[in-house]
Amino acid sequence: MKQGLFISVEGLDGSGKTSCIKAIRKYLEDNNEQVVVLREPGGTNIGEQIRHVVLNPKNTEMDDVAEMLLYASSRAQLFAEVIKPTLESGIIVICDRFIDSSVAYQGYGRGLKIDDVYQVNLTAIQNRLPDVTFFIDIDPETSLRRRFNESETDRLENEKMQFHEKVYRGYLELCQQHGNRIKKIDGSGSLQDISDAMIEEIKKIVRGR
Repeated sequence: MKQGLFISVEGLDGSGKTSCIKAIRKYLEDNNEQVVVLREPGGTNIGEQIRHVVLNPKNTEMDDVAEMLLYASSRAQLFAEVIKPTLESGIIVICDRFIDSSVAYQGYGRGLKIDDVYQVNLTAIQNRLPDVTFFIDIDPETSLRRRFNESETDRLENEKMQFHEKVYRGYLELCQQHGNRIKKIDGSGSLQDISDAMIEEIKKIVRGR
């Protein structure tokens, strides 16, 4: 049985993650791979309930640590219920956000201790990091402008620009610290260019499975 492959896609809201994930999925399925696509927070019954709480724009009084723990709780349920058994079945998992989101948003963005964020979330995912993570590199102003033009915004998207700039700088630091796993993709081009760059990286990994 082939090993499962775990792919996560990161970026600020409005960076094009959803469209690129669709393109990656199509490429893999066209090449006879089984693929499961998930989103965070969510992906399970329990996770979707947590998503409603943590992203609800009315919950402006939410404590930063509570926010971190809610994300980690959703992630723990998703990993145990879906990700782990799917990978063990040899199926490819693509996750829209994963542990790096918590480090970027709650660690760098909220100013919580990075080590604390890692410790909580590594416990949640049983120390199983993605095999490859793609970070779509686009500046906060551009990404949020796209997001605001699309639909209603959630609680985190409604944060001030200073918060999103901290998150963005956090992602850039993560790319430097974990360059073997996190692949920075230029987000200034077309969605086709971005997804093609991801697919080229995936081709290398799939060949080595």
